[in-house]
Amino acid sequence: MAAKQVTERGLVMIDLASALLCCLSLSALLSSAEKLESSLTILKEVNLRGPYLGLITVYPPEEDAFFDTGAFKPHQKHPYVDLSGRRFRVGKMGKKKVIYVRCGVGMVNAAAATQQMLDMFDVIGVVHFGIAGSINNSMSIGDVTIPKQFAQAGLWDWLKPNATIPAGDFTELDFGAYSEPSRGYNQLGSIGYSTEQFFSKWGKPNTAQRKLWFHVSKNWLELANTRLEGMVLEQCVNSSSCLTQRPKLVVGLSGATADIFLDNAAYGEFLYKTFQVSSVDMESVAVVMTSLSNGFPVIVIRGLSDQAGAQEGQNPIDLFGPLAASNAAKAVVQFVKAL
Repeated sequence: MAAKQVTERGLVMIDLASALLCCLSLSALLSSAEKLESSLTILKEVNLRGPYLGLITVYPPEEDAFFDTGAFKPHQKHPYVDLSGRRFRVGKMGKKKVIYVRCGVGMVNAAAATQQMLDMFDVIGVVHFGIAGSINNSMSIGDVTIPKQFAQAGLWDWLKPNATIPAGDFTELDFGAYSEPSRGYNQLGSIGYSTEQFFSKWGKPNTAQRKLWFHVSKNWLELANTRLEGMVLEQCVNSSSCLTQRPKLVVGLSGATADIFLDNAAYGEFLYKTFQVSSVDMESVAVVMTSLSNGFPVIVIRGLSDQAGAQEGQNPIDLFGPLAASNAAKAVVQFVKAL
């Protein structure tokens, strides 16, 4: 009899716990629904005041540099809209209406934030900016690059030693070529670089094009070339930390993107020789692909924060990253003025 009472009491406690969890879940769901409804109401009102230019950067130091320019003026009534954990800021730069968001590191975050911006806001195009690593000896820390095109350099077929790369792959990285002695053998084998599958509103539904290069918008690139080249960039982080030469802005090189923080000189040398790219980052091609796929103009502005492993000692991104971000942000301000 006692055992039966204990069992019944236990079942009652389980039922109470289940009911409590159900109520908590329902409460959380209702709270989430209320927040979404509030955001959508604000979103509708914001879009009535559009269209906007979309601005996308990656992580806090780049965001700080952008706001430090003082060019962004938040909307007084609706300074932001929160969607799916991201804060889309509404405002102006001069007379231009803009929507700004910090997407987060990596290509998944970059693509998701770009698609969400294009889906939810009335935008006319996207300006993506931040910092990058340099793998071109003619480019220096602090310089700003506005590439004409980007490659996705992280789509690999990682193979066994002595294996043949698939016919569809663009090129091959042989690890043995970077061992000592040259052309040595190791168990890593090789990597074959594949082209990307690109879906767009201009193509056949459910049919992908195979592409290596994704070009930014030609007219925006020409505008940057005529209106930004030669602009004065910052040379010093502070009074005690300065670059040896004045940074420059270069339009029309090529960049590569992969979910890899590159701090290895040999790999950087391989990318430069094989793809003829001058900068490497972790988001740009995702923003460019997503914008082009939806039929929107796009441009990328990146400040060079380090030499991607070619420097001696520790990577200087912590020291010169803020300077590179500041120079990129100033170039963004000038570009938006020129539009």
